[in-house]
Order: sequence, then C-alpha cells, then structure tokens
Amino acid sequence: MKAIVQDRYGPADVLQLAEIDKPVARGKEVLIDVRAAGVDIGTWHLMAGRPYMVRLAMGLRRPRARVRGRDVAGVVEAVGPEVTRFRVGDEVYGTCDGSFAEYAAGAEKRLARKPSNLTFEQAAAMPISAGTALQGLSDLKSGQRALIIGAAGAVGTFAVQLAKHRGAHVTGVCSTTKLDLVRELGADEVIDYTQDEITEQYDFILDTAGARTLTELRRALTPHGTLMIVGAETSGKLLGGLDRGLRALLISPFIRQRLAVLVSTEKAEVYDELRELIEAGALKPVIDQSYPLADAASAVRRLTETHARGKLVLTI
Repeated sequence: MKAIVQDRYGPADVLQLAEIDKPVARGKEVLIDVRAAGVDIGTWHLMAGRPYMVRLAMGLRRPRARVRGRDVAGVVEAVGPEVTRFRVGDEVYGTCDGSFAEYAAGAEKRLARKPSNLTFEQAAAMPISAGTALQGLSDLKSGQRALIIGAAGAVGTFAVQLAKHRGAHVTGVCSTTKLDLVRELGADEVIDYTQDEITEQYDFILDTAGARTLTELRRALTPHGTLMIVGAETSGKLLGGLDRGLRALLISPFIRQRLAVLVSTEKAEVYDELRELIEAGALKPVIDQSYPLADAASAVRRLTETHARGKLVLTI
C-alpha cells in the first residue's frame, strides 16, 4: 500500500511517498480503509523531532514509527478478534498511528462512528483539534466571558463554536484577514492582534497560540479567572514552550487565578460526544485546504509557513 513515511527528522522534505506492507488488525484493533487524514501541528513536531524532548519518546536519531498521521476517517476493512463495537463496512473516525496511508490499524477505544452529516474529509478534520477544544473548555460556564486566542486556527475554530454553544460571551483573537471567519463562527467580539491589544478582563482564557507571556495572560484574567494553555507553540528547540506551562502549574496553587495546562486524551467517548454536537448542528469543521496523499509535504509546509484557517486535510 502507499503511505507517507520518514526515516529521519527534518523539514517537510523528509516526508516521502512509499510502498509498504498493509497492516493487520490484531486483538482490539480495527483495520481502516483510510479515506482522509487530518494534518495538525503534532505532525510537524513528530516530523521535525522538535522540541527535542519529543525524541525521548519517539526515537533519538530517527522516529521509531515511520508512517506519519493521527487524525483518521474511513471505512472498516477488517476487525481484530477482540473488537466488539465495529464491523466491516462501518464508517468511522478518530485517531490512530500512521493515518497518512491507504490503510491504518487503530485501537477500537480511539474510534467512533463517523458523523452522518459529514464527508470523510470533514470528519478527518475533527478528532484531535475538536477533541482538544472540547476538553479545554470543560470548565467554561454559561454567562462567562471567554477569550479564545488563536481563534482562526485548527483548535480555535472549534473552540469559538463550543464556547458559544456553552452559553459564553466569546471574544476571538486572530489576524486581520480572519476576522470575518471568526465572526461567522459565532464570536461576539473579535480582536485583531496585529492592530489591537487585549485591554479587557475575561473569566476564561483558552490560549492556543503560545505567543503571550504568563504575565500578559494573567493581566487579561479576572481575579478568579481560569487560564487554559493548549499546546506549547513557541520556537524553543529544547522545550518548545513547555517551560511556560510548567511555570503556570507552579504558580497556580499560590494565587487566586487558576492556571492550567491541557493534557487532552484521545478516546471514543470524546468522539461520540463530538458526533452528537455535529449531528445537532452545533459544530462544524473549517477546512483551509485539502491535498492528495502524495502532497503531504506541501500540506505540512503550509501548516508551518502560513497561518491556515482551520484544518488541513489529506484525501486518500
């Protein structure tokens, strides 16, 4: 089968289309005939081996797992002998290792039935980014003032919609060219970070961008507000911004504000909840651009060299 593989860390050029063996579903695994796969910042981290701490888990000199990709949507091709929730022909979405391929084997516990009103391409844009937004906003309450930093990005576009669904007053932070998109997603107010500063205070801040210091973020919080840090997107080669999250966790017990770092989980229960929201019309994916499998490197370049509006997707 065709798959996108890498045999060393580096820029997007390390991603190559190759012929490899088709995986086999074992135990509680599901073999998926992949129709589409989402591209997210985690793809870049694993491709580049940055921050360098990633290599402690993924392989010091080269990635142990050759095939890239996590988000997946497709059709069940076969099931392992211990699988109980799916059968051949079911349409599924979720996460698995190696989704940038014609076939991928994933754990049953990380897959759910695909939303009936989404295409495979749309469904592949959901799992990691929408799941992250859903879990990151779990403590947001109706009537609170929420600030979504990075509101036009992969996680942010879902976060704006989910925050509105929860009954919050939502302000989205994005660049000039994306103000209309964030308004269309339901934001009550928008801030153009290229022109304006954050001058008000908010009960809840979801920061997906990683560009602001803890001091700046705390200044934008109410005295008892909550800051949820999602990801660690700075240029630091060693920790990549993880140090900011660690400082937040160390400070939080000694102040009235709550500073937290999201550790999201990939599980079927999250994707089942997302499916219900999608089928109810409360949530929709924003896809910046789709690419054929062979152009995976181009997709990752766009992800890192520009600011995509929502998600990038590979179609297989």
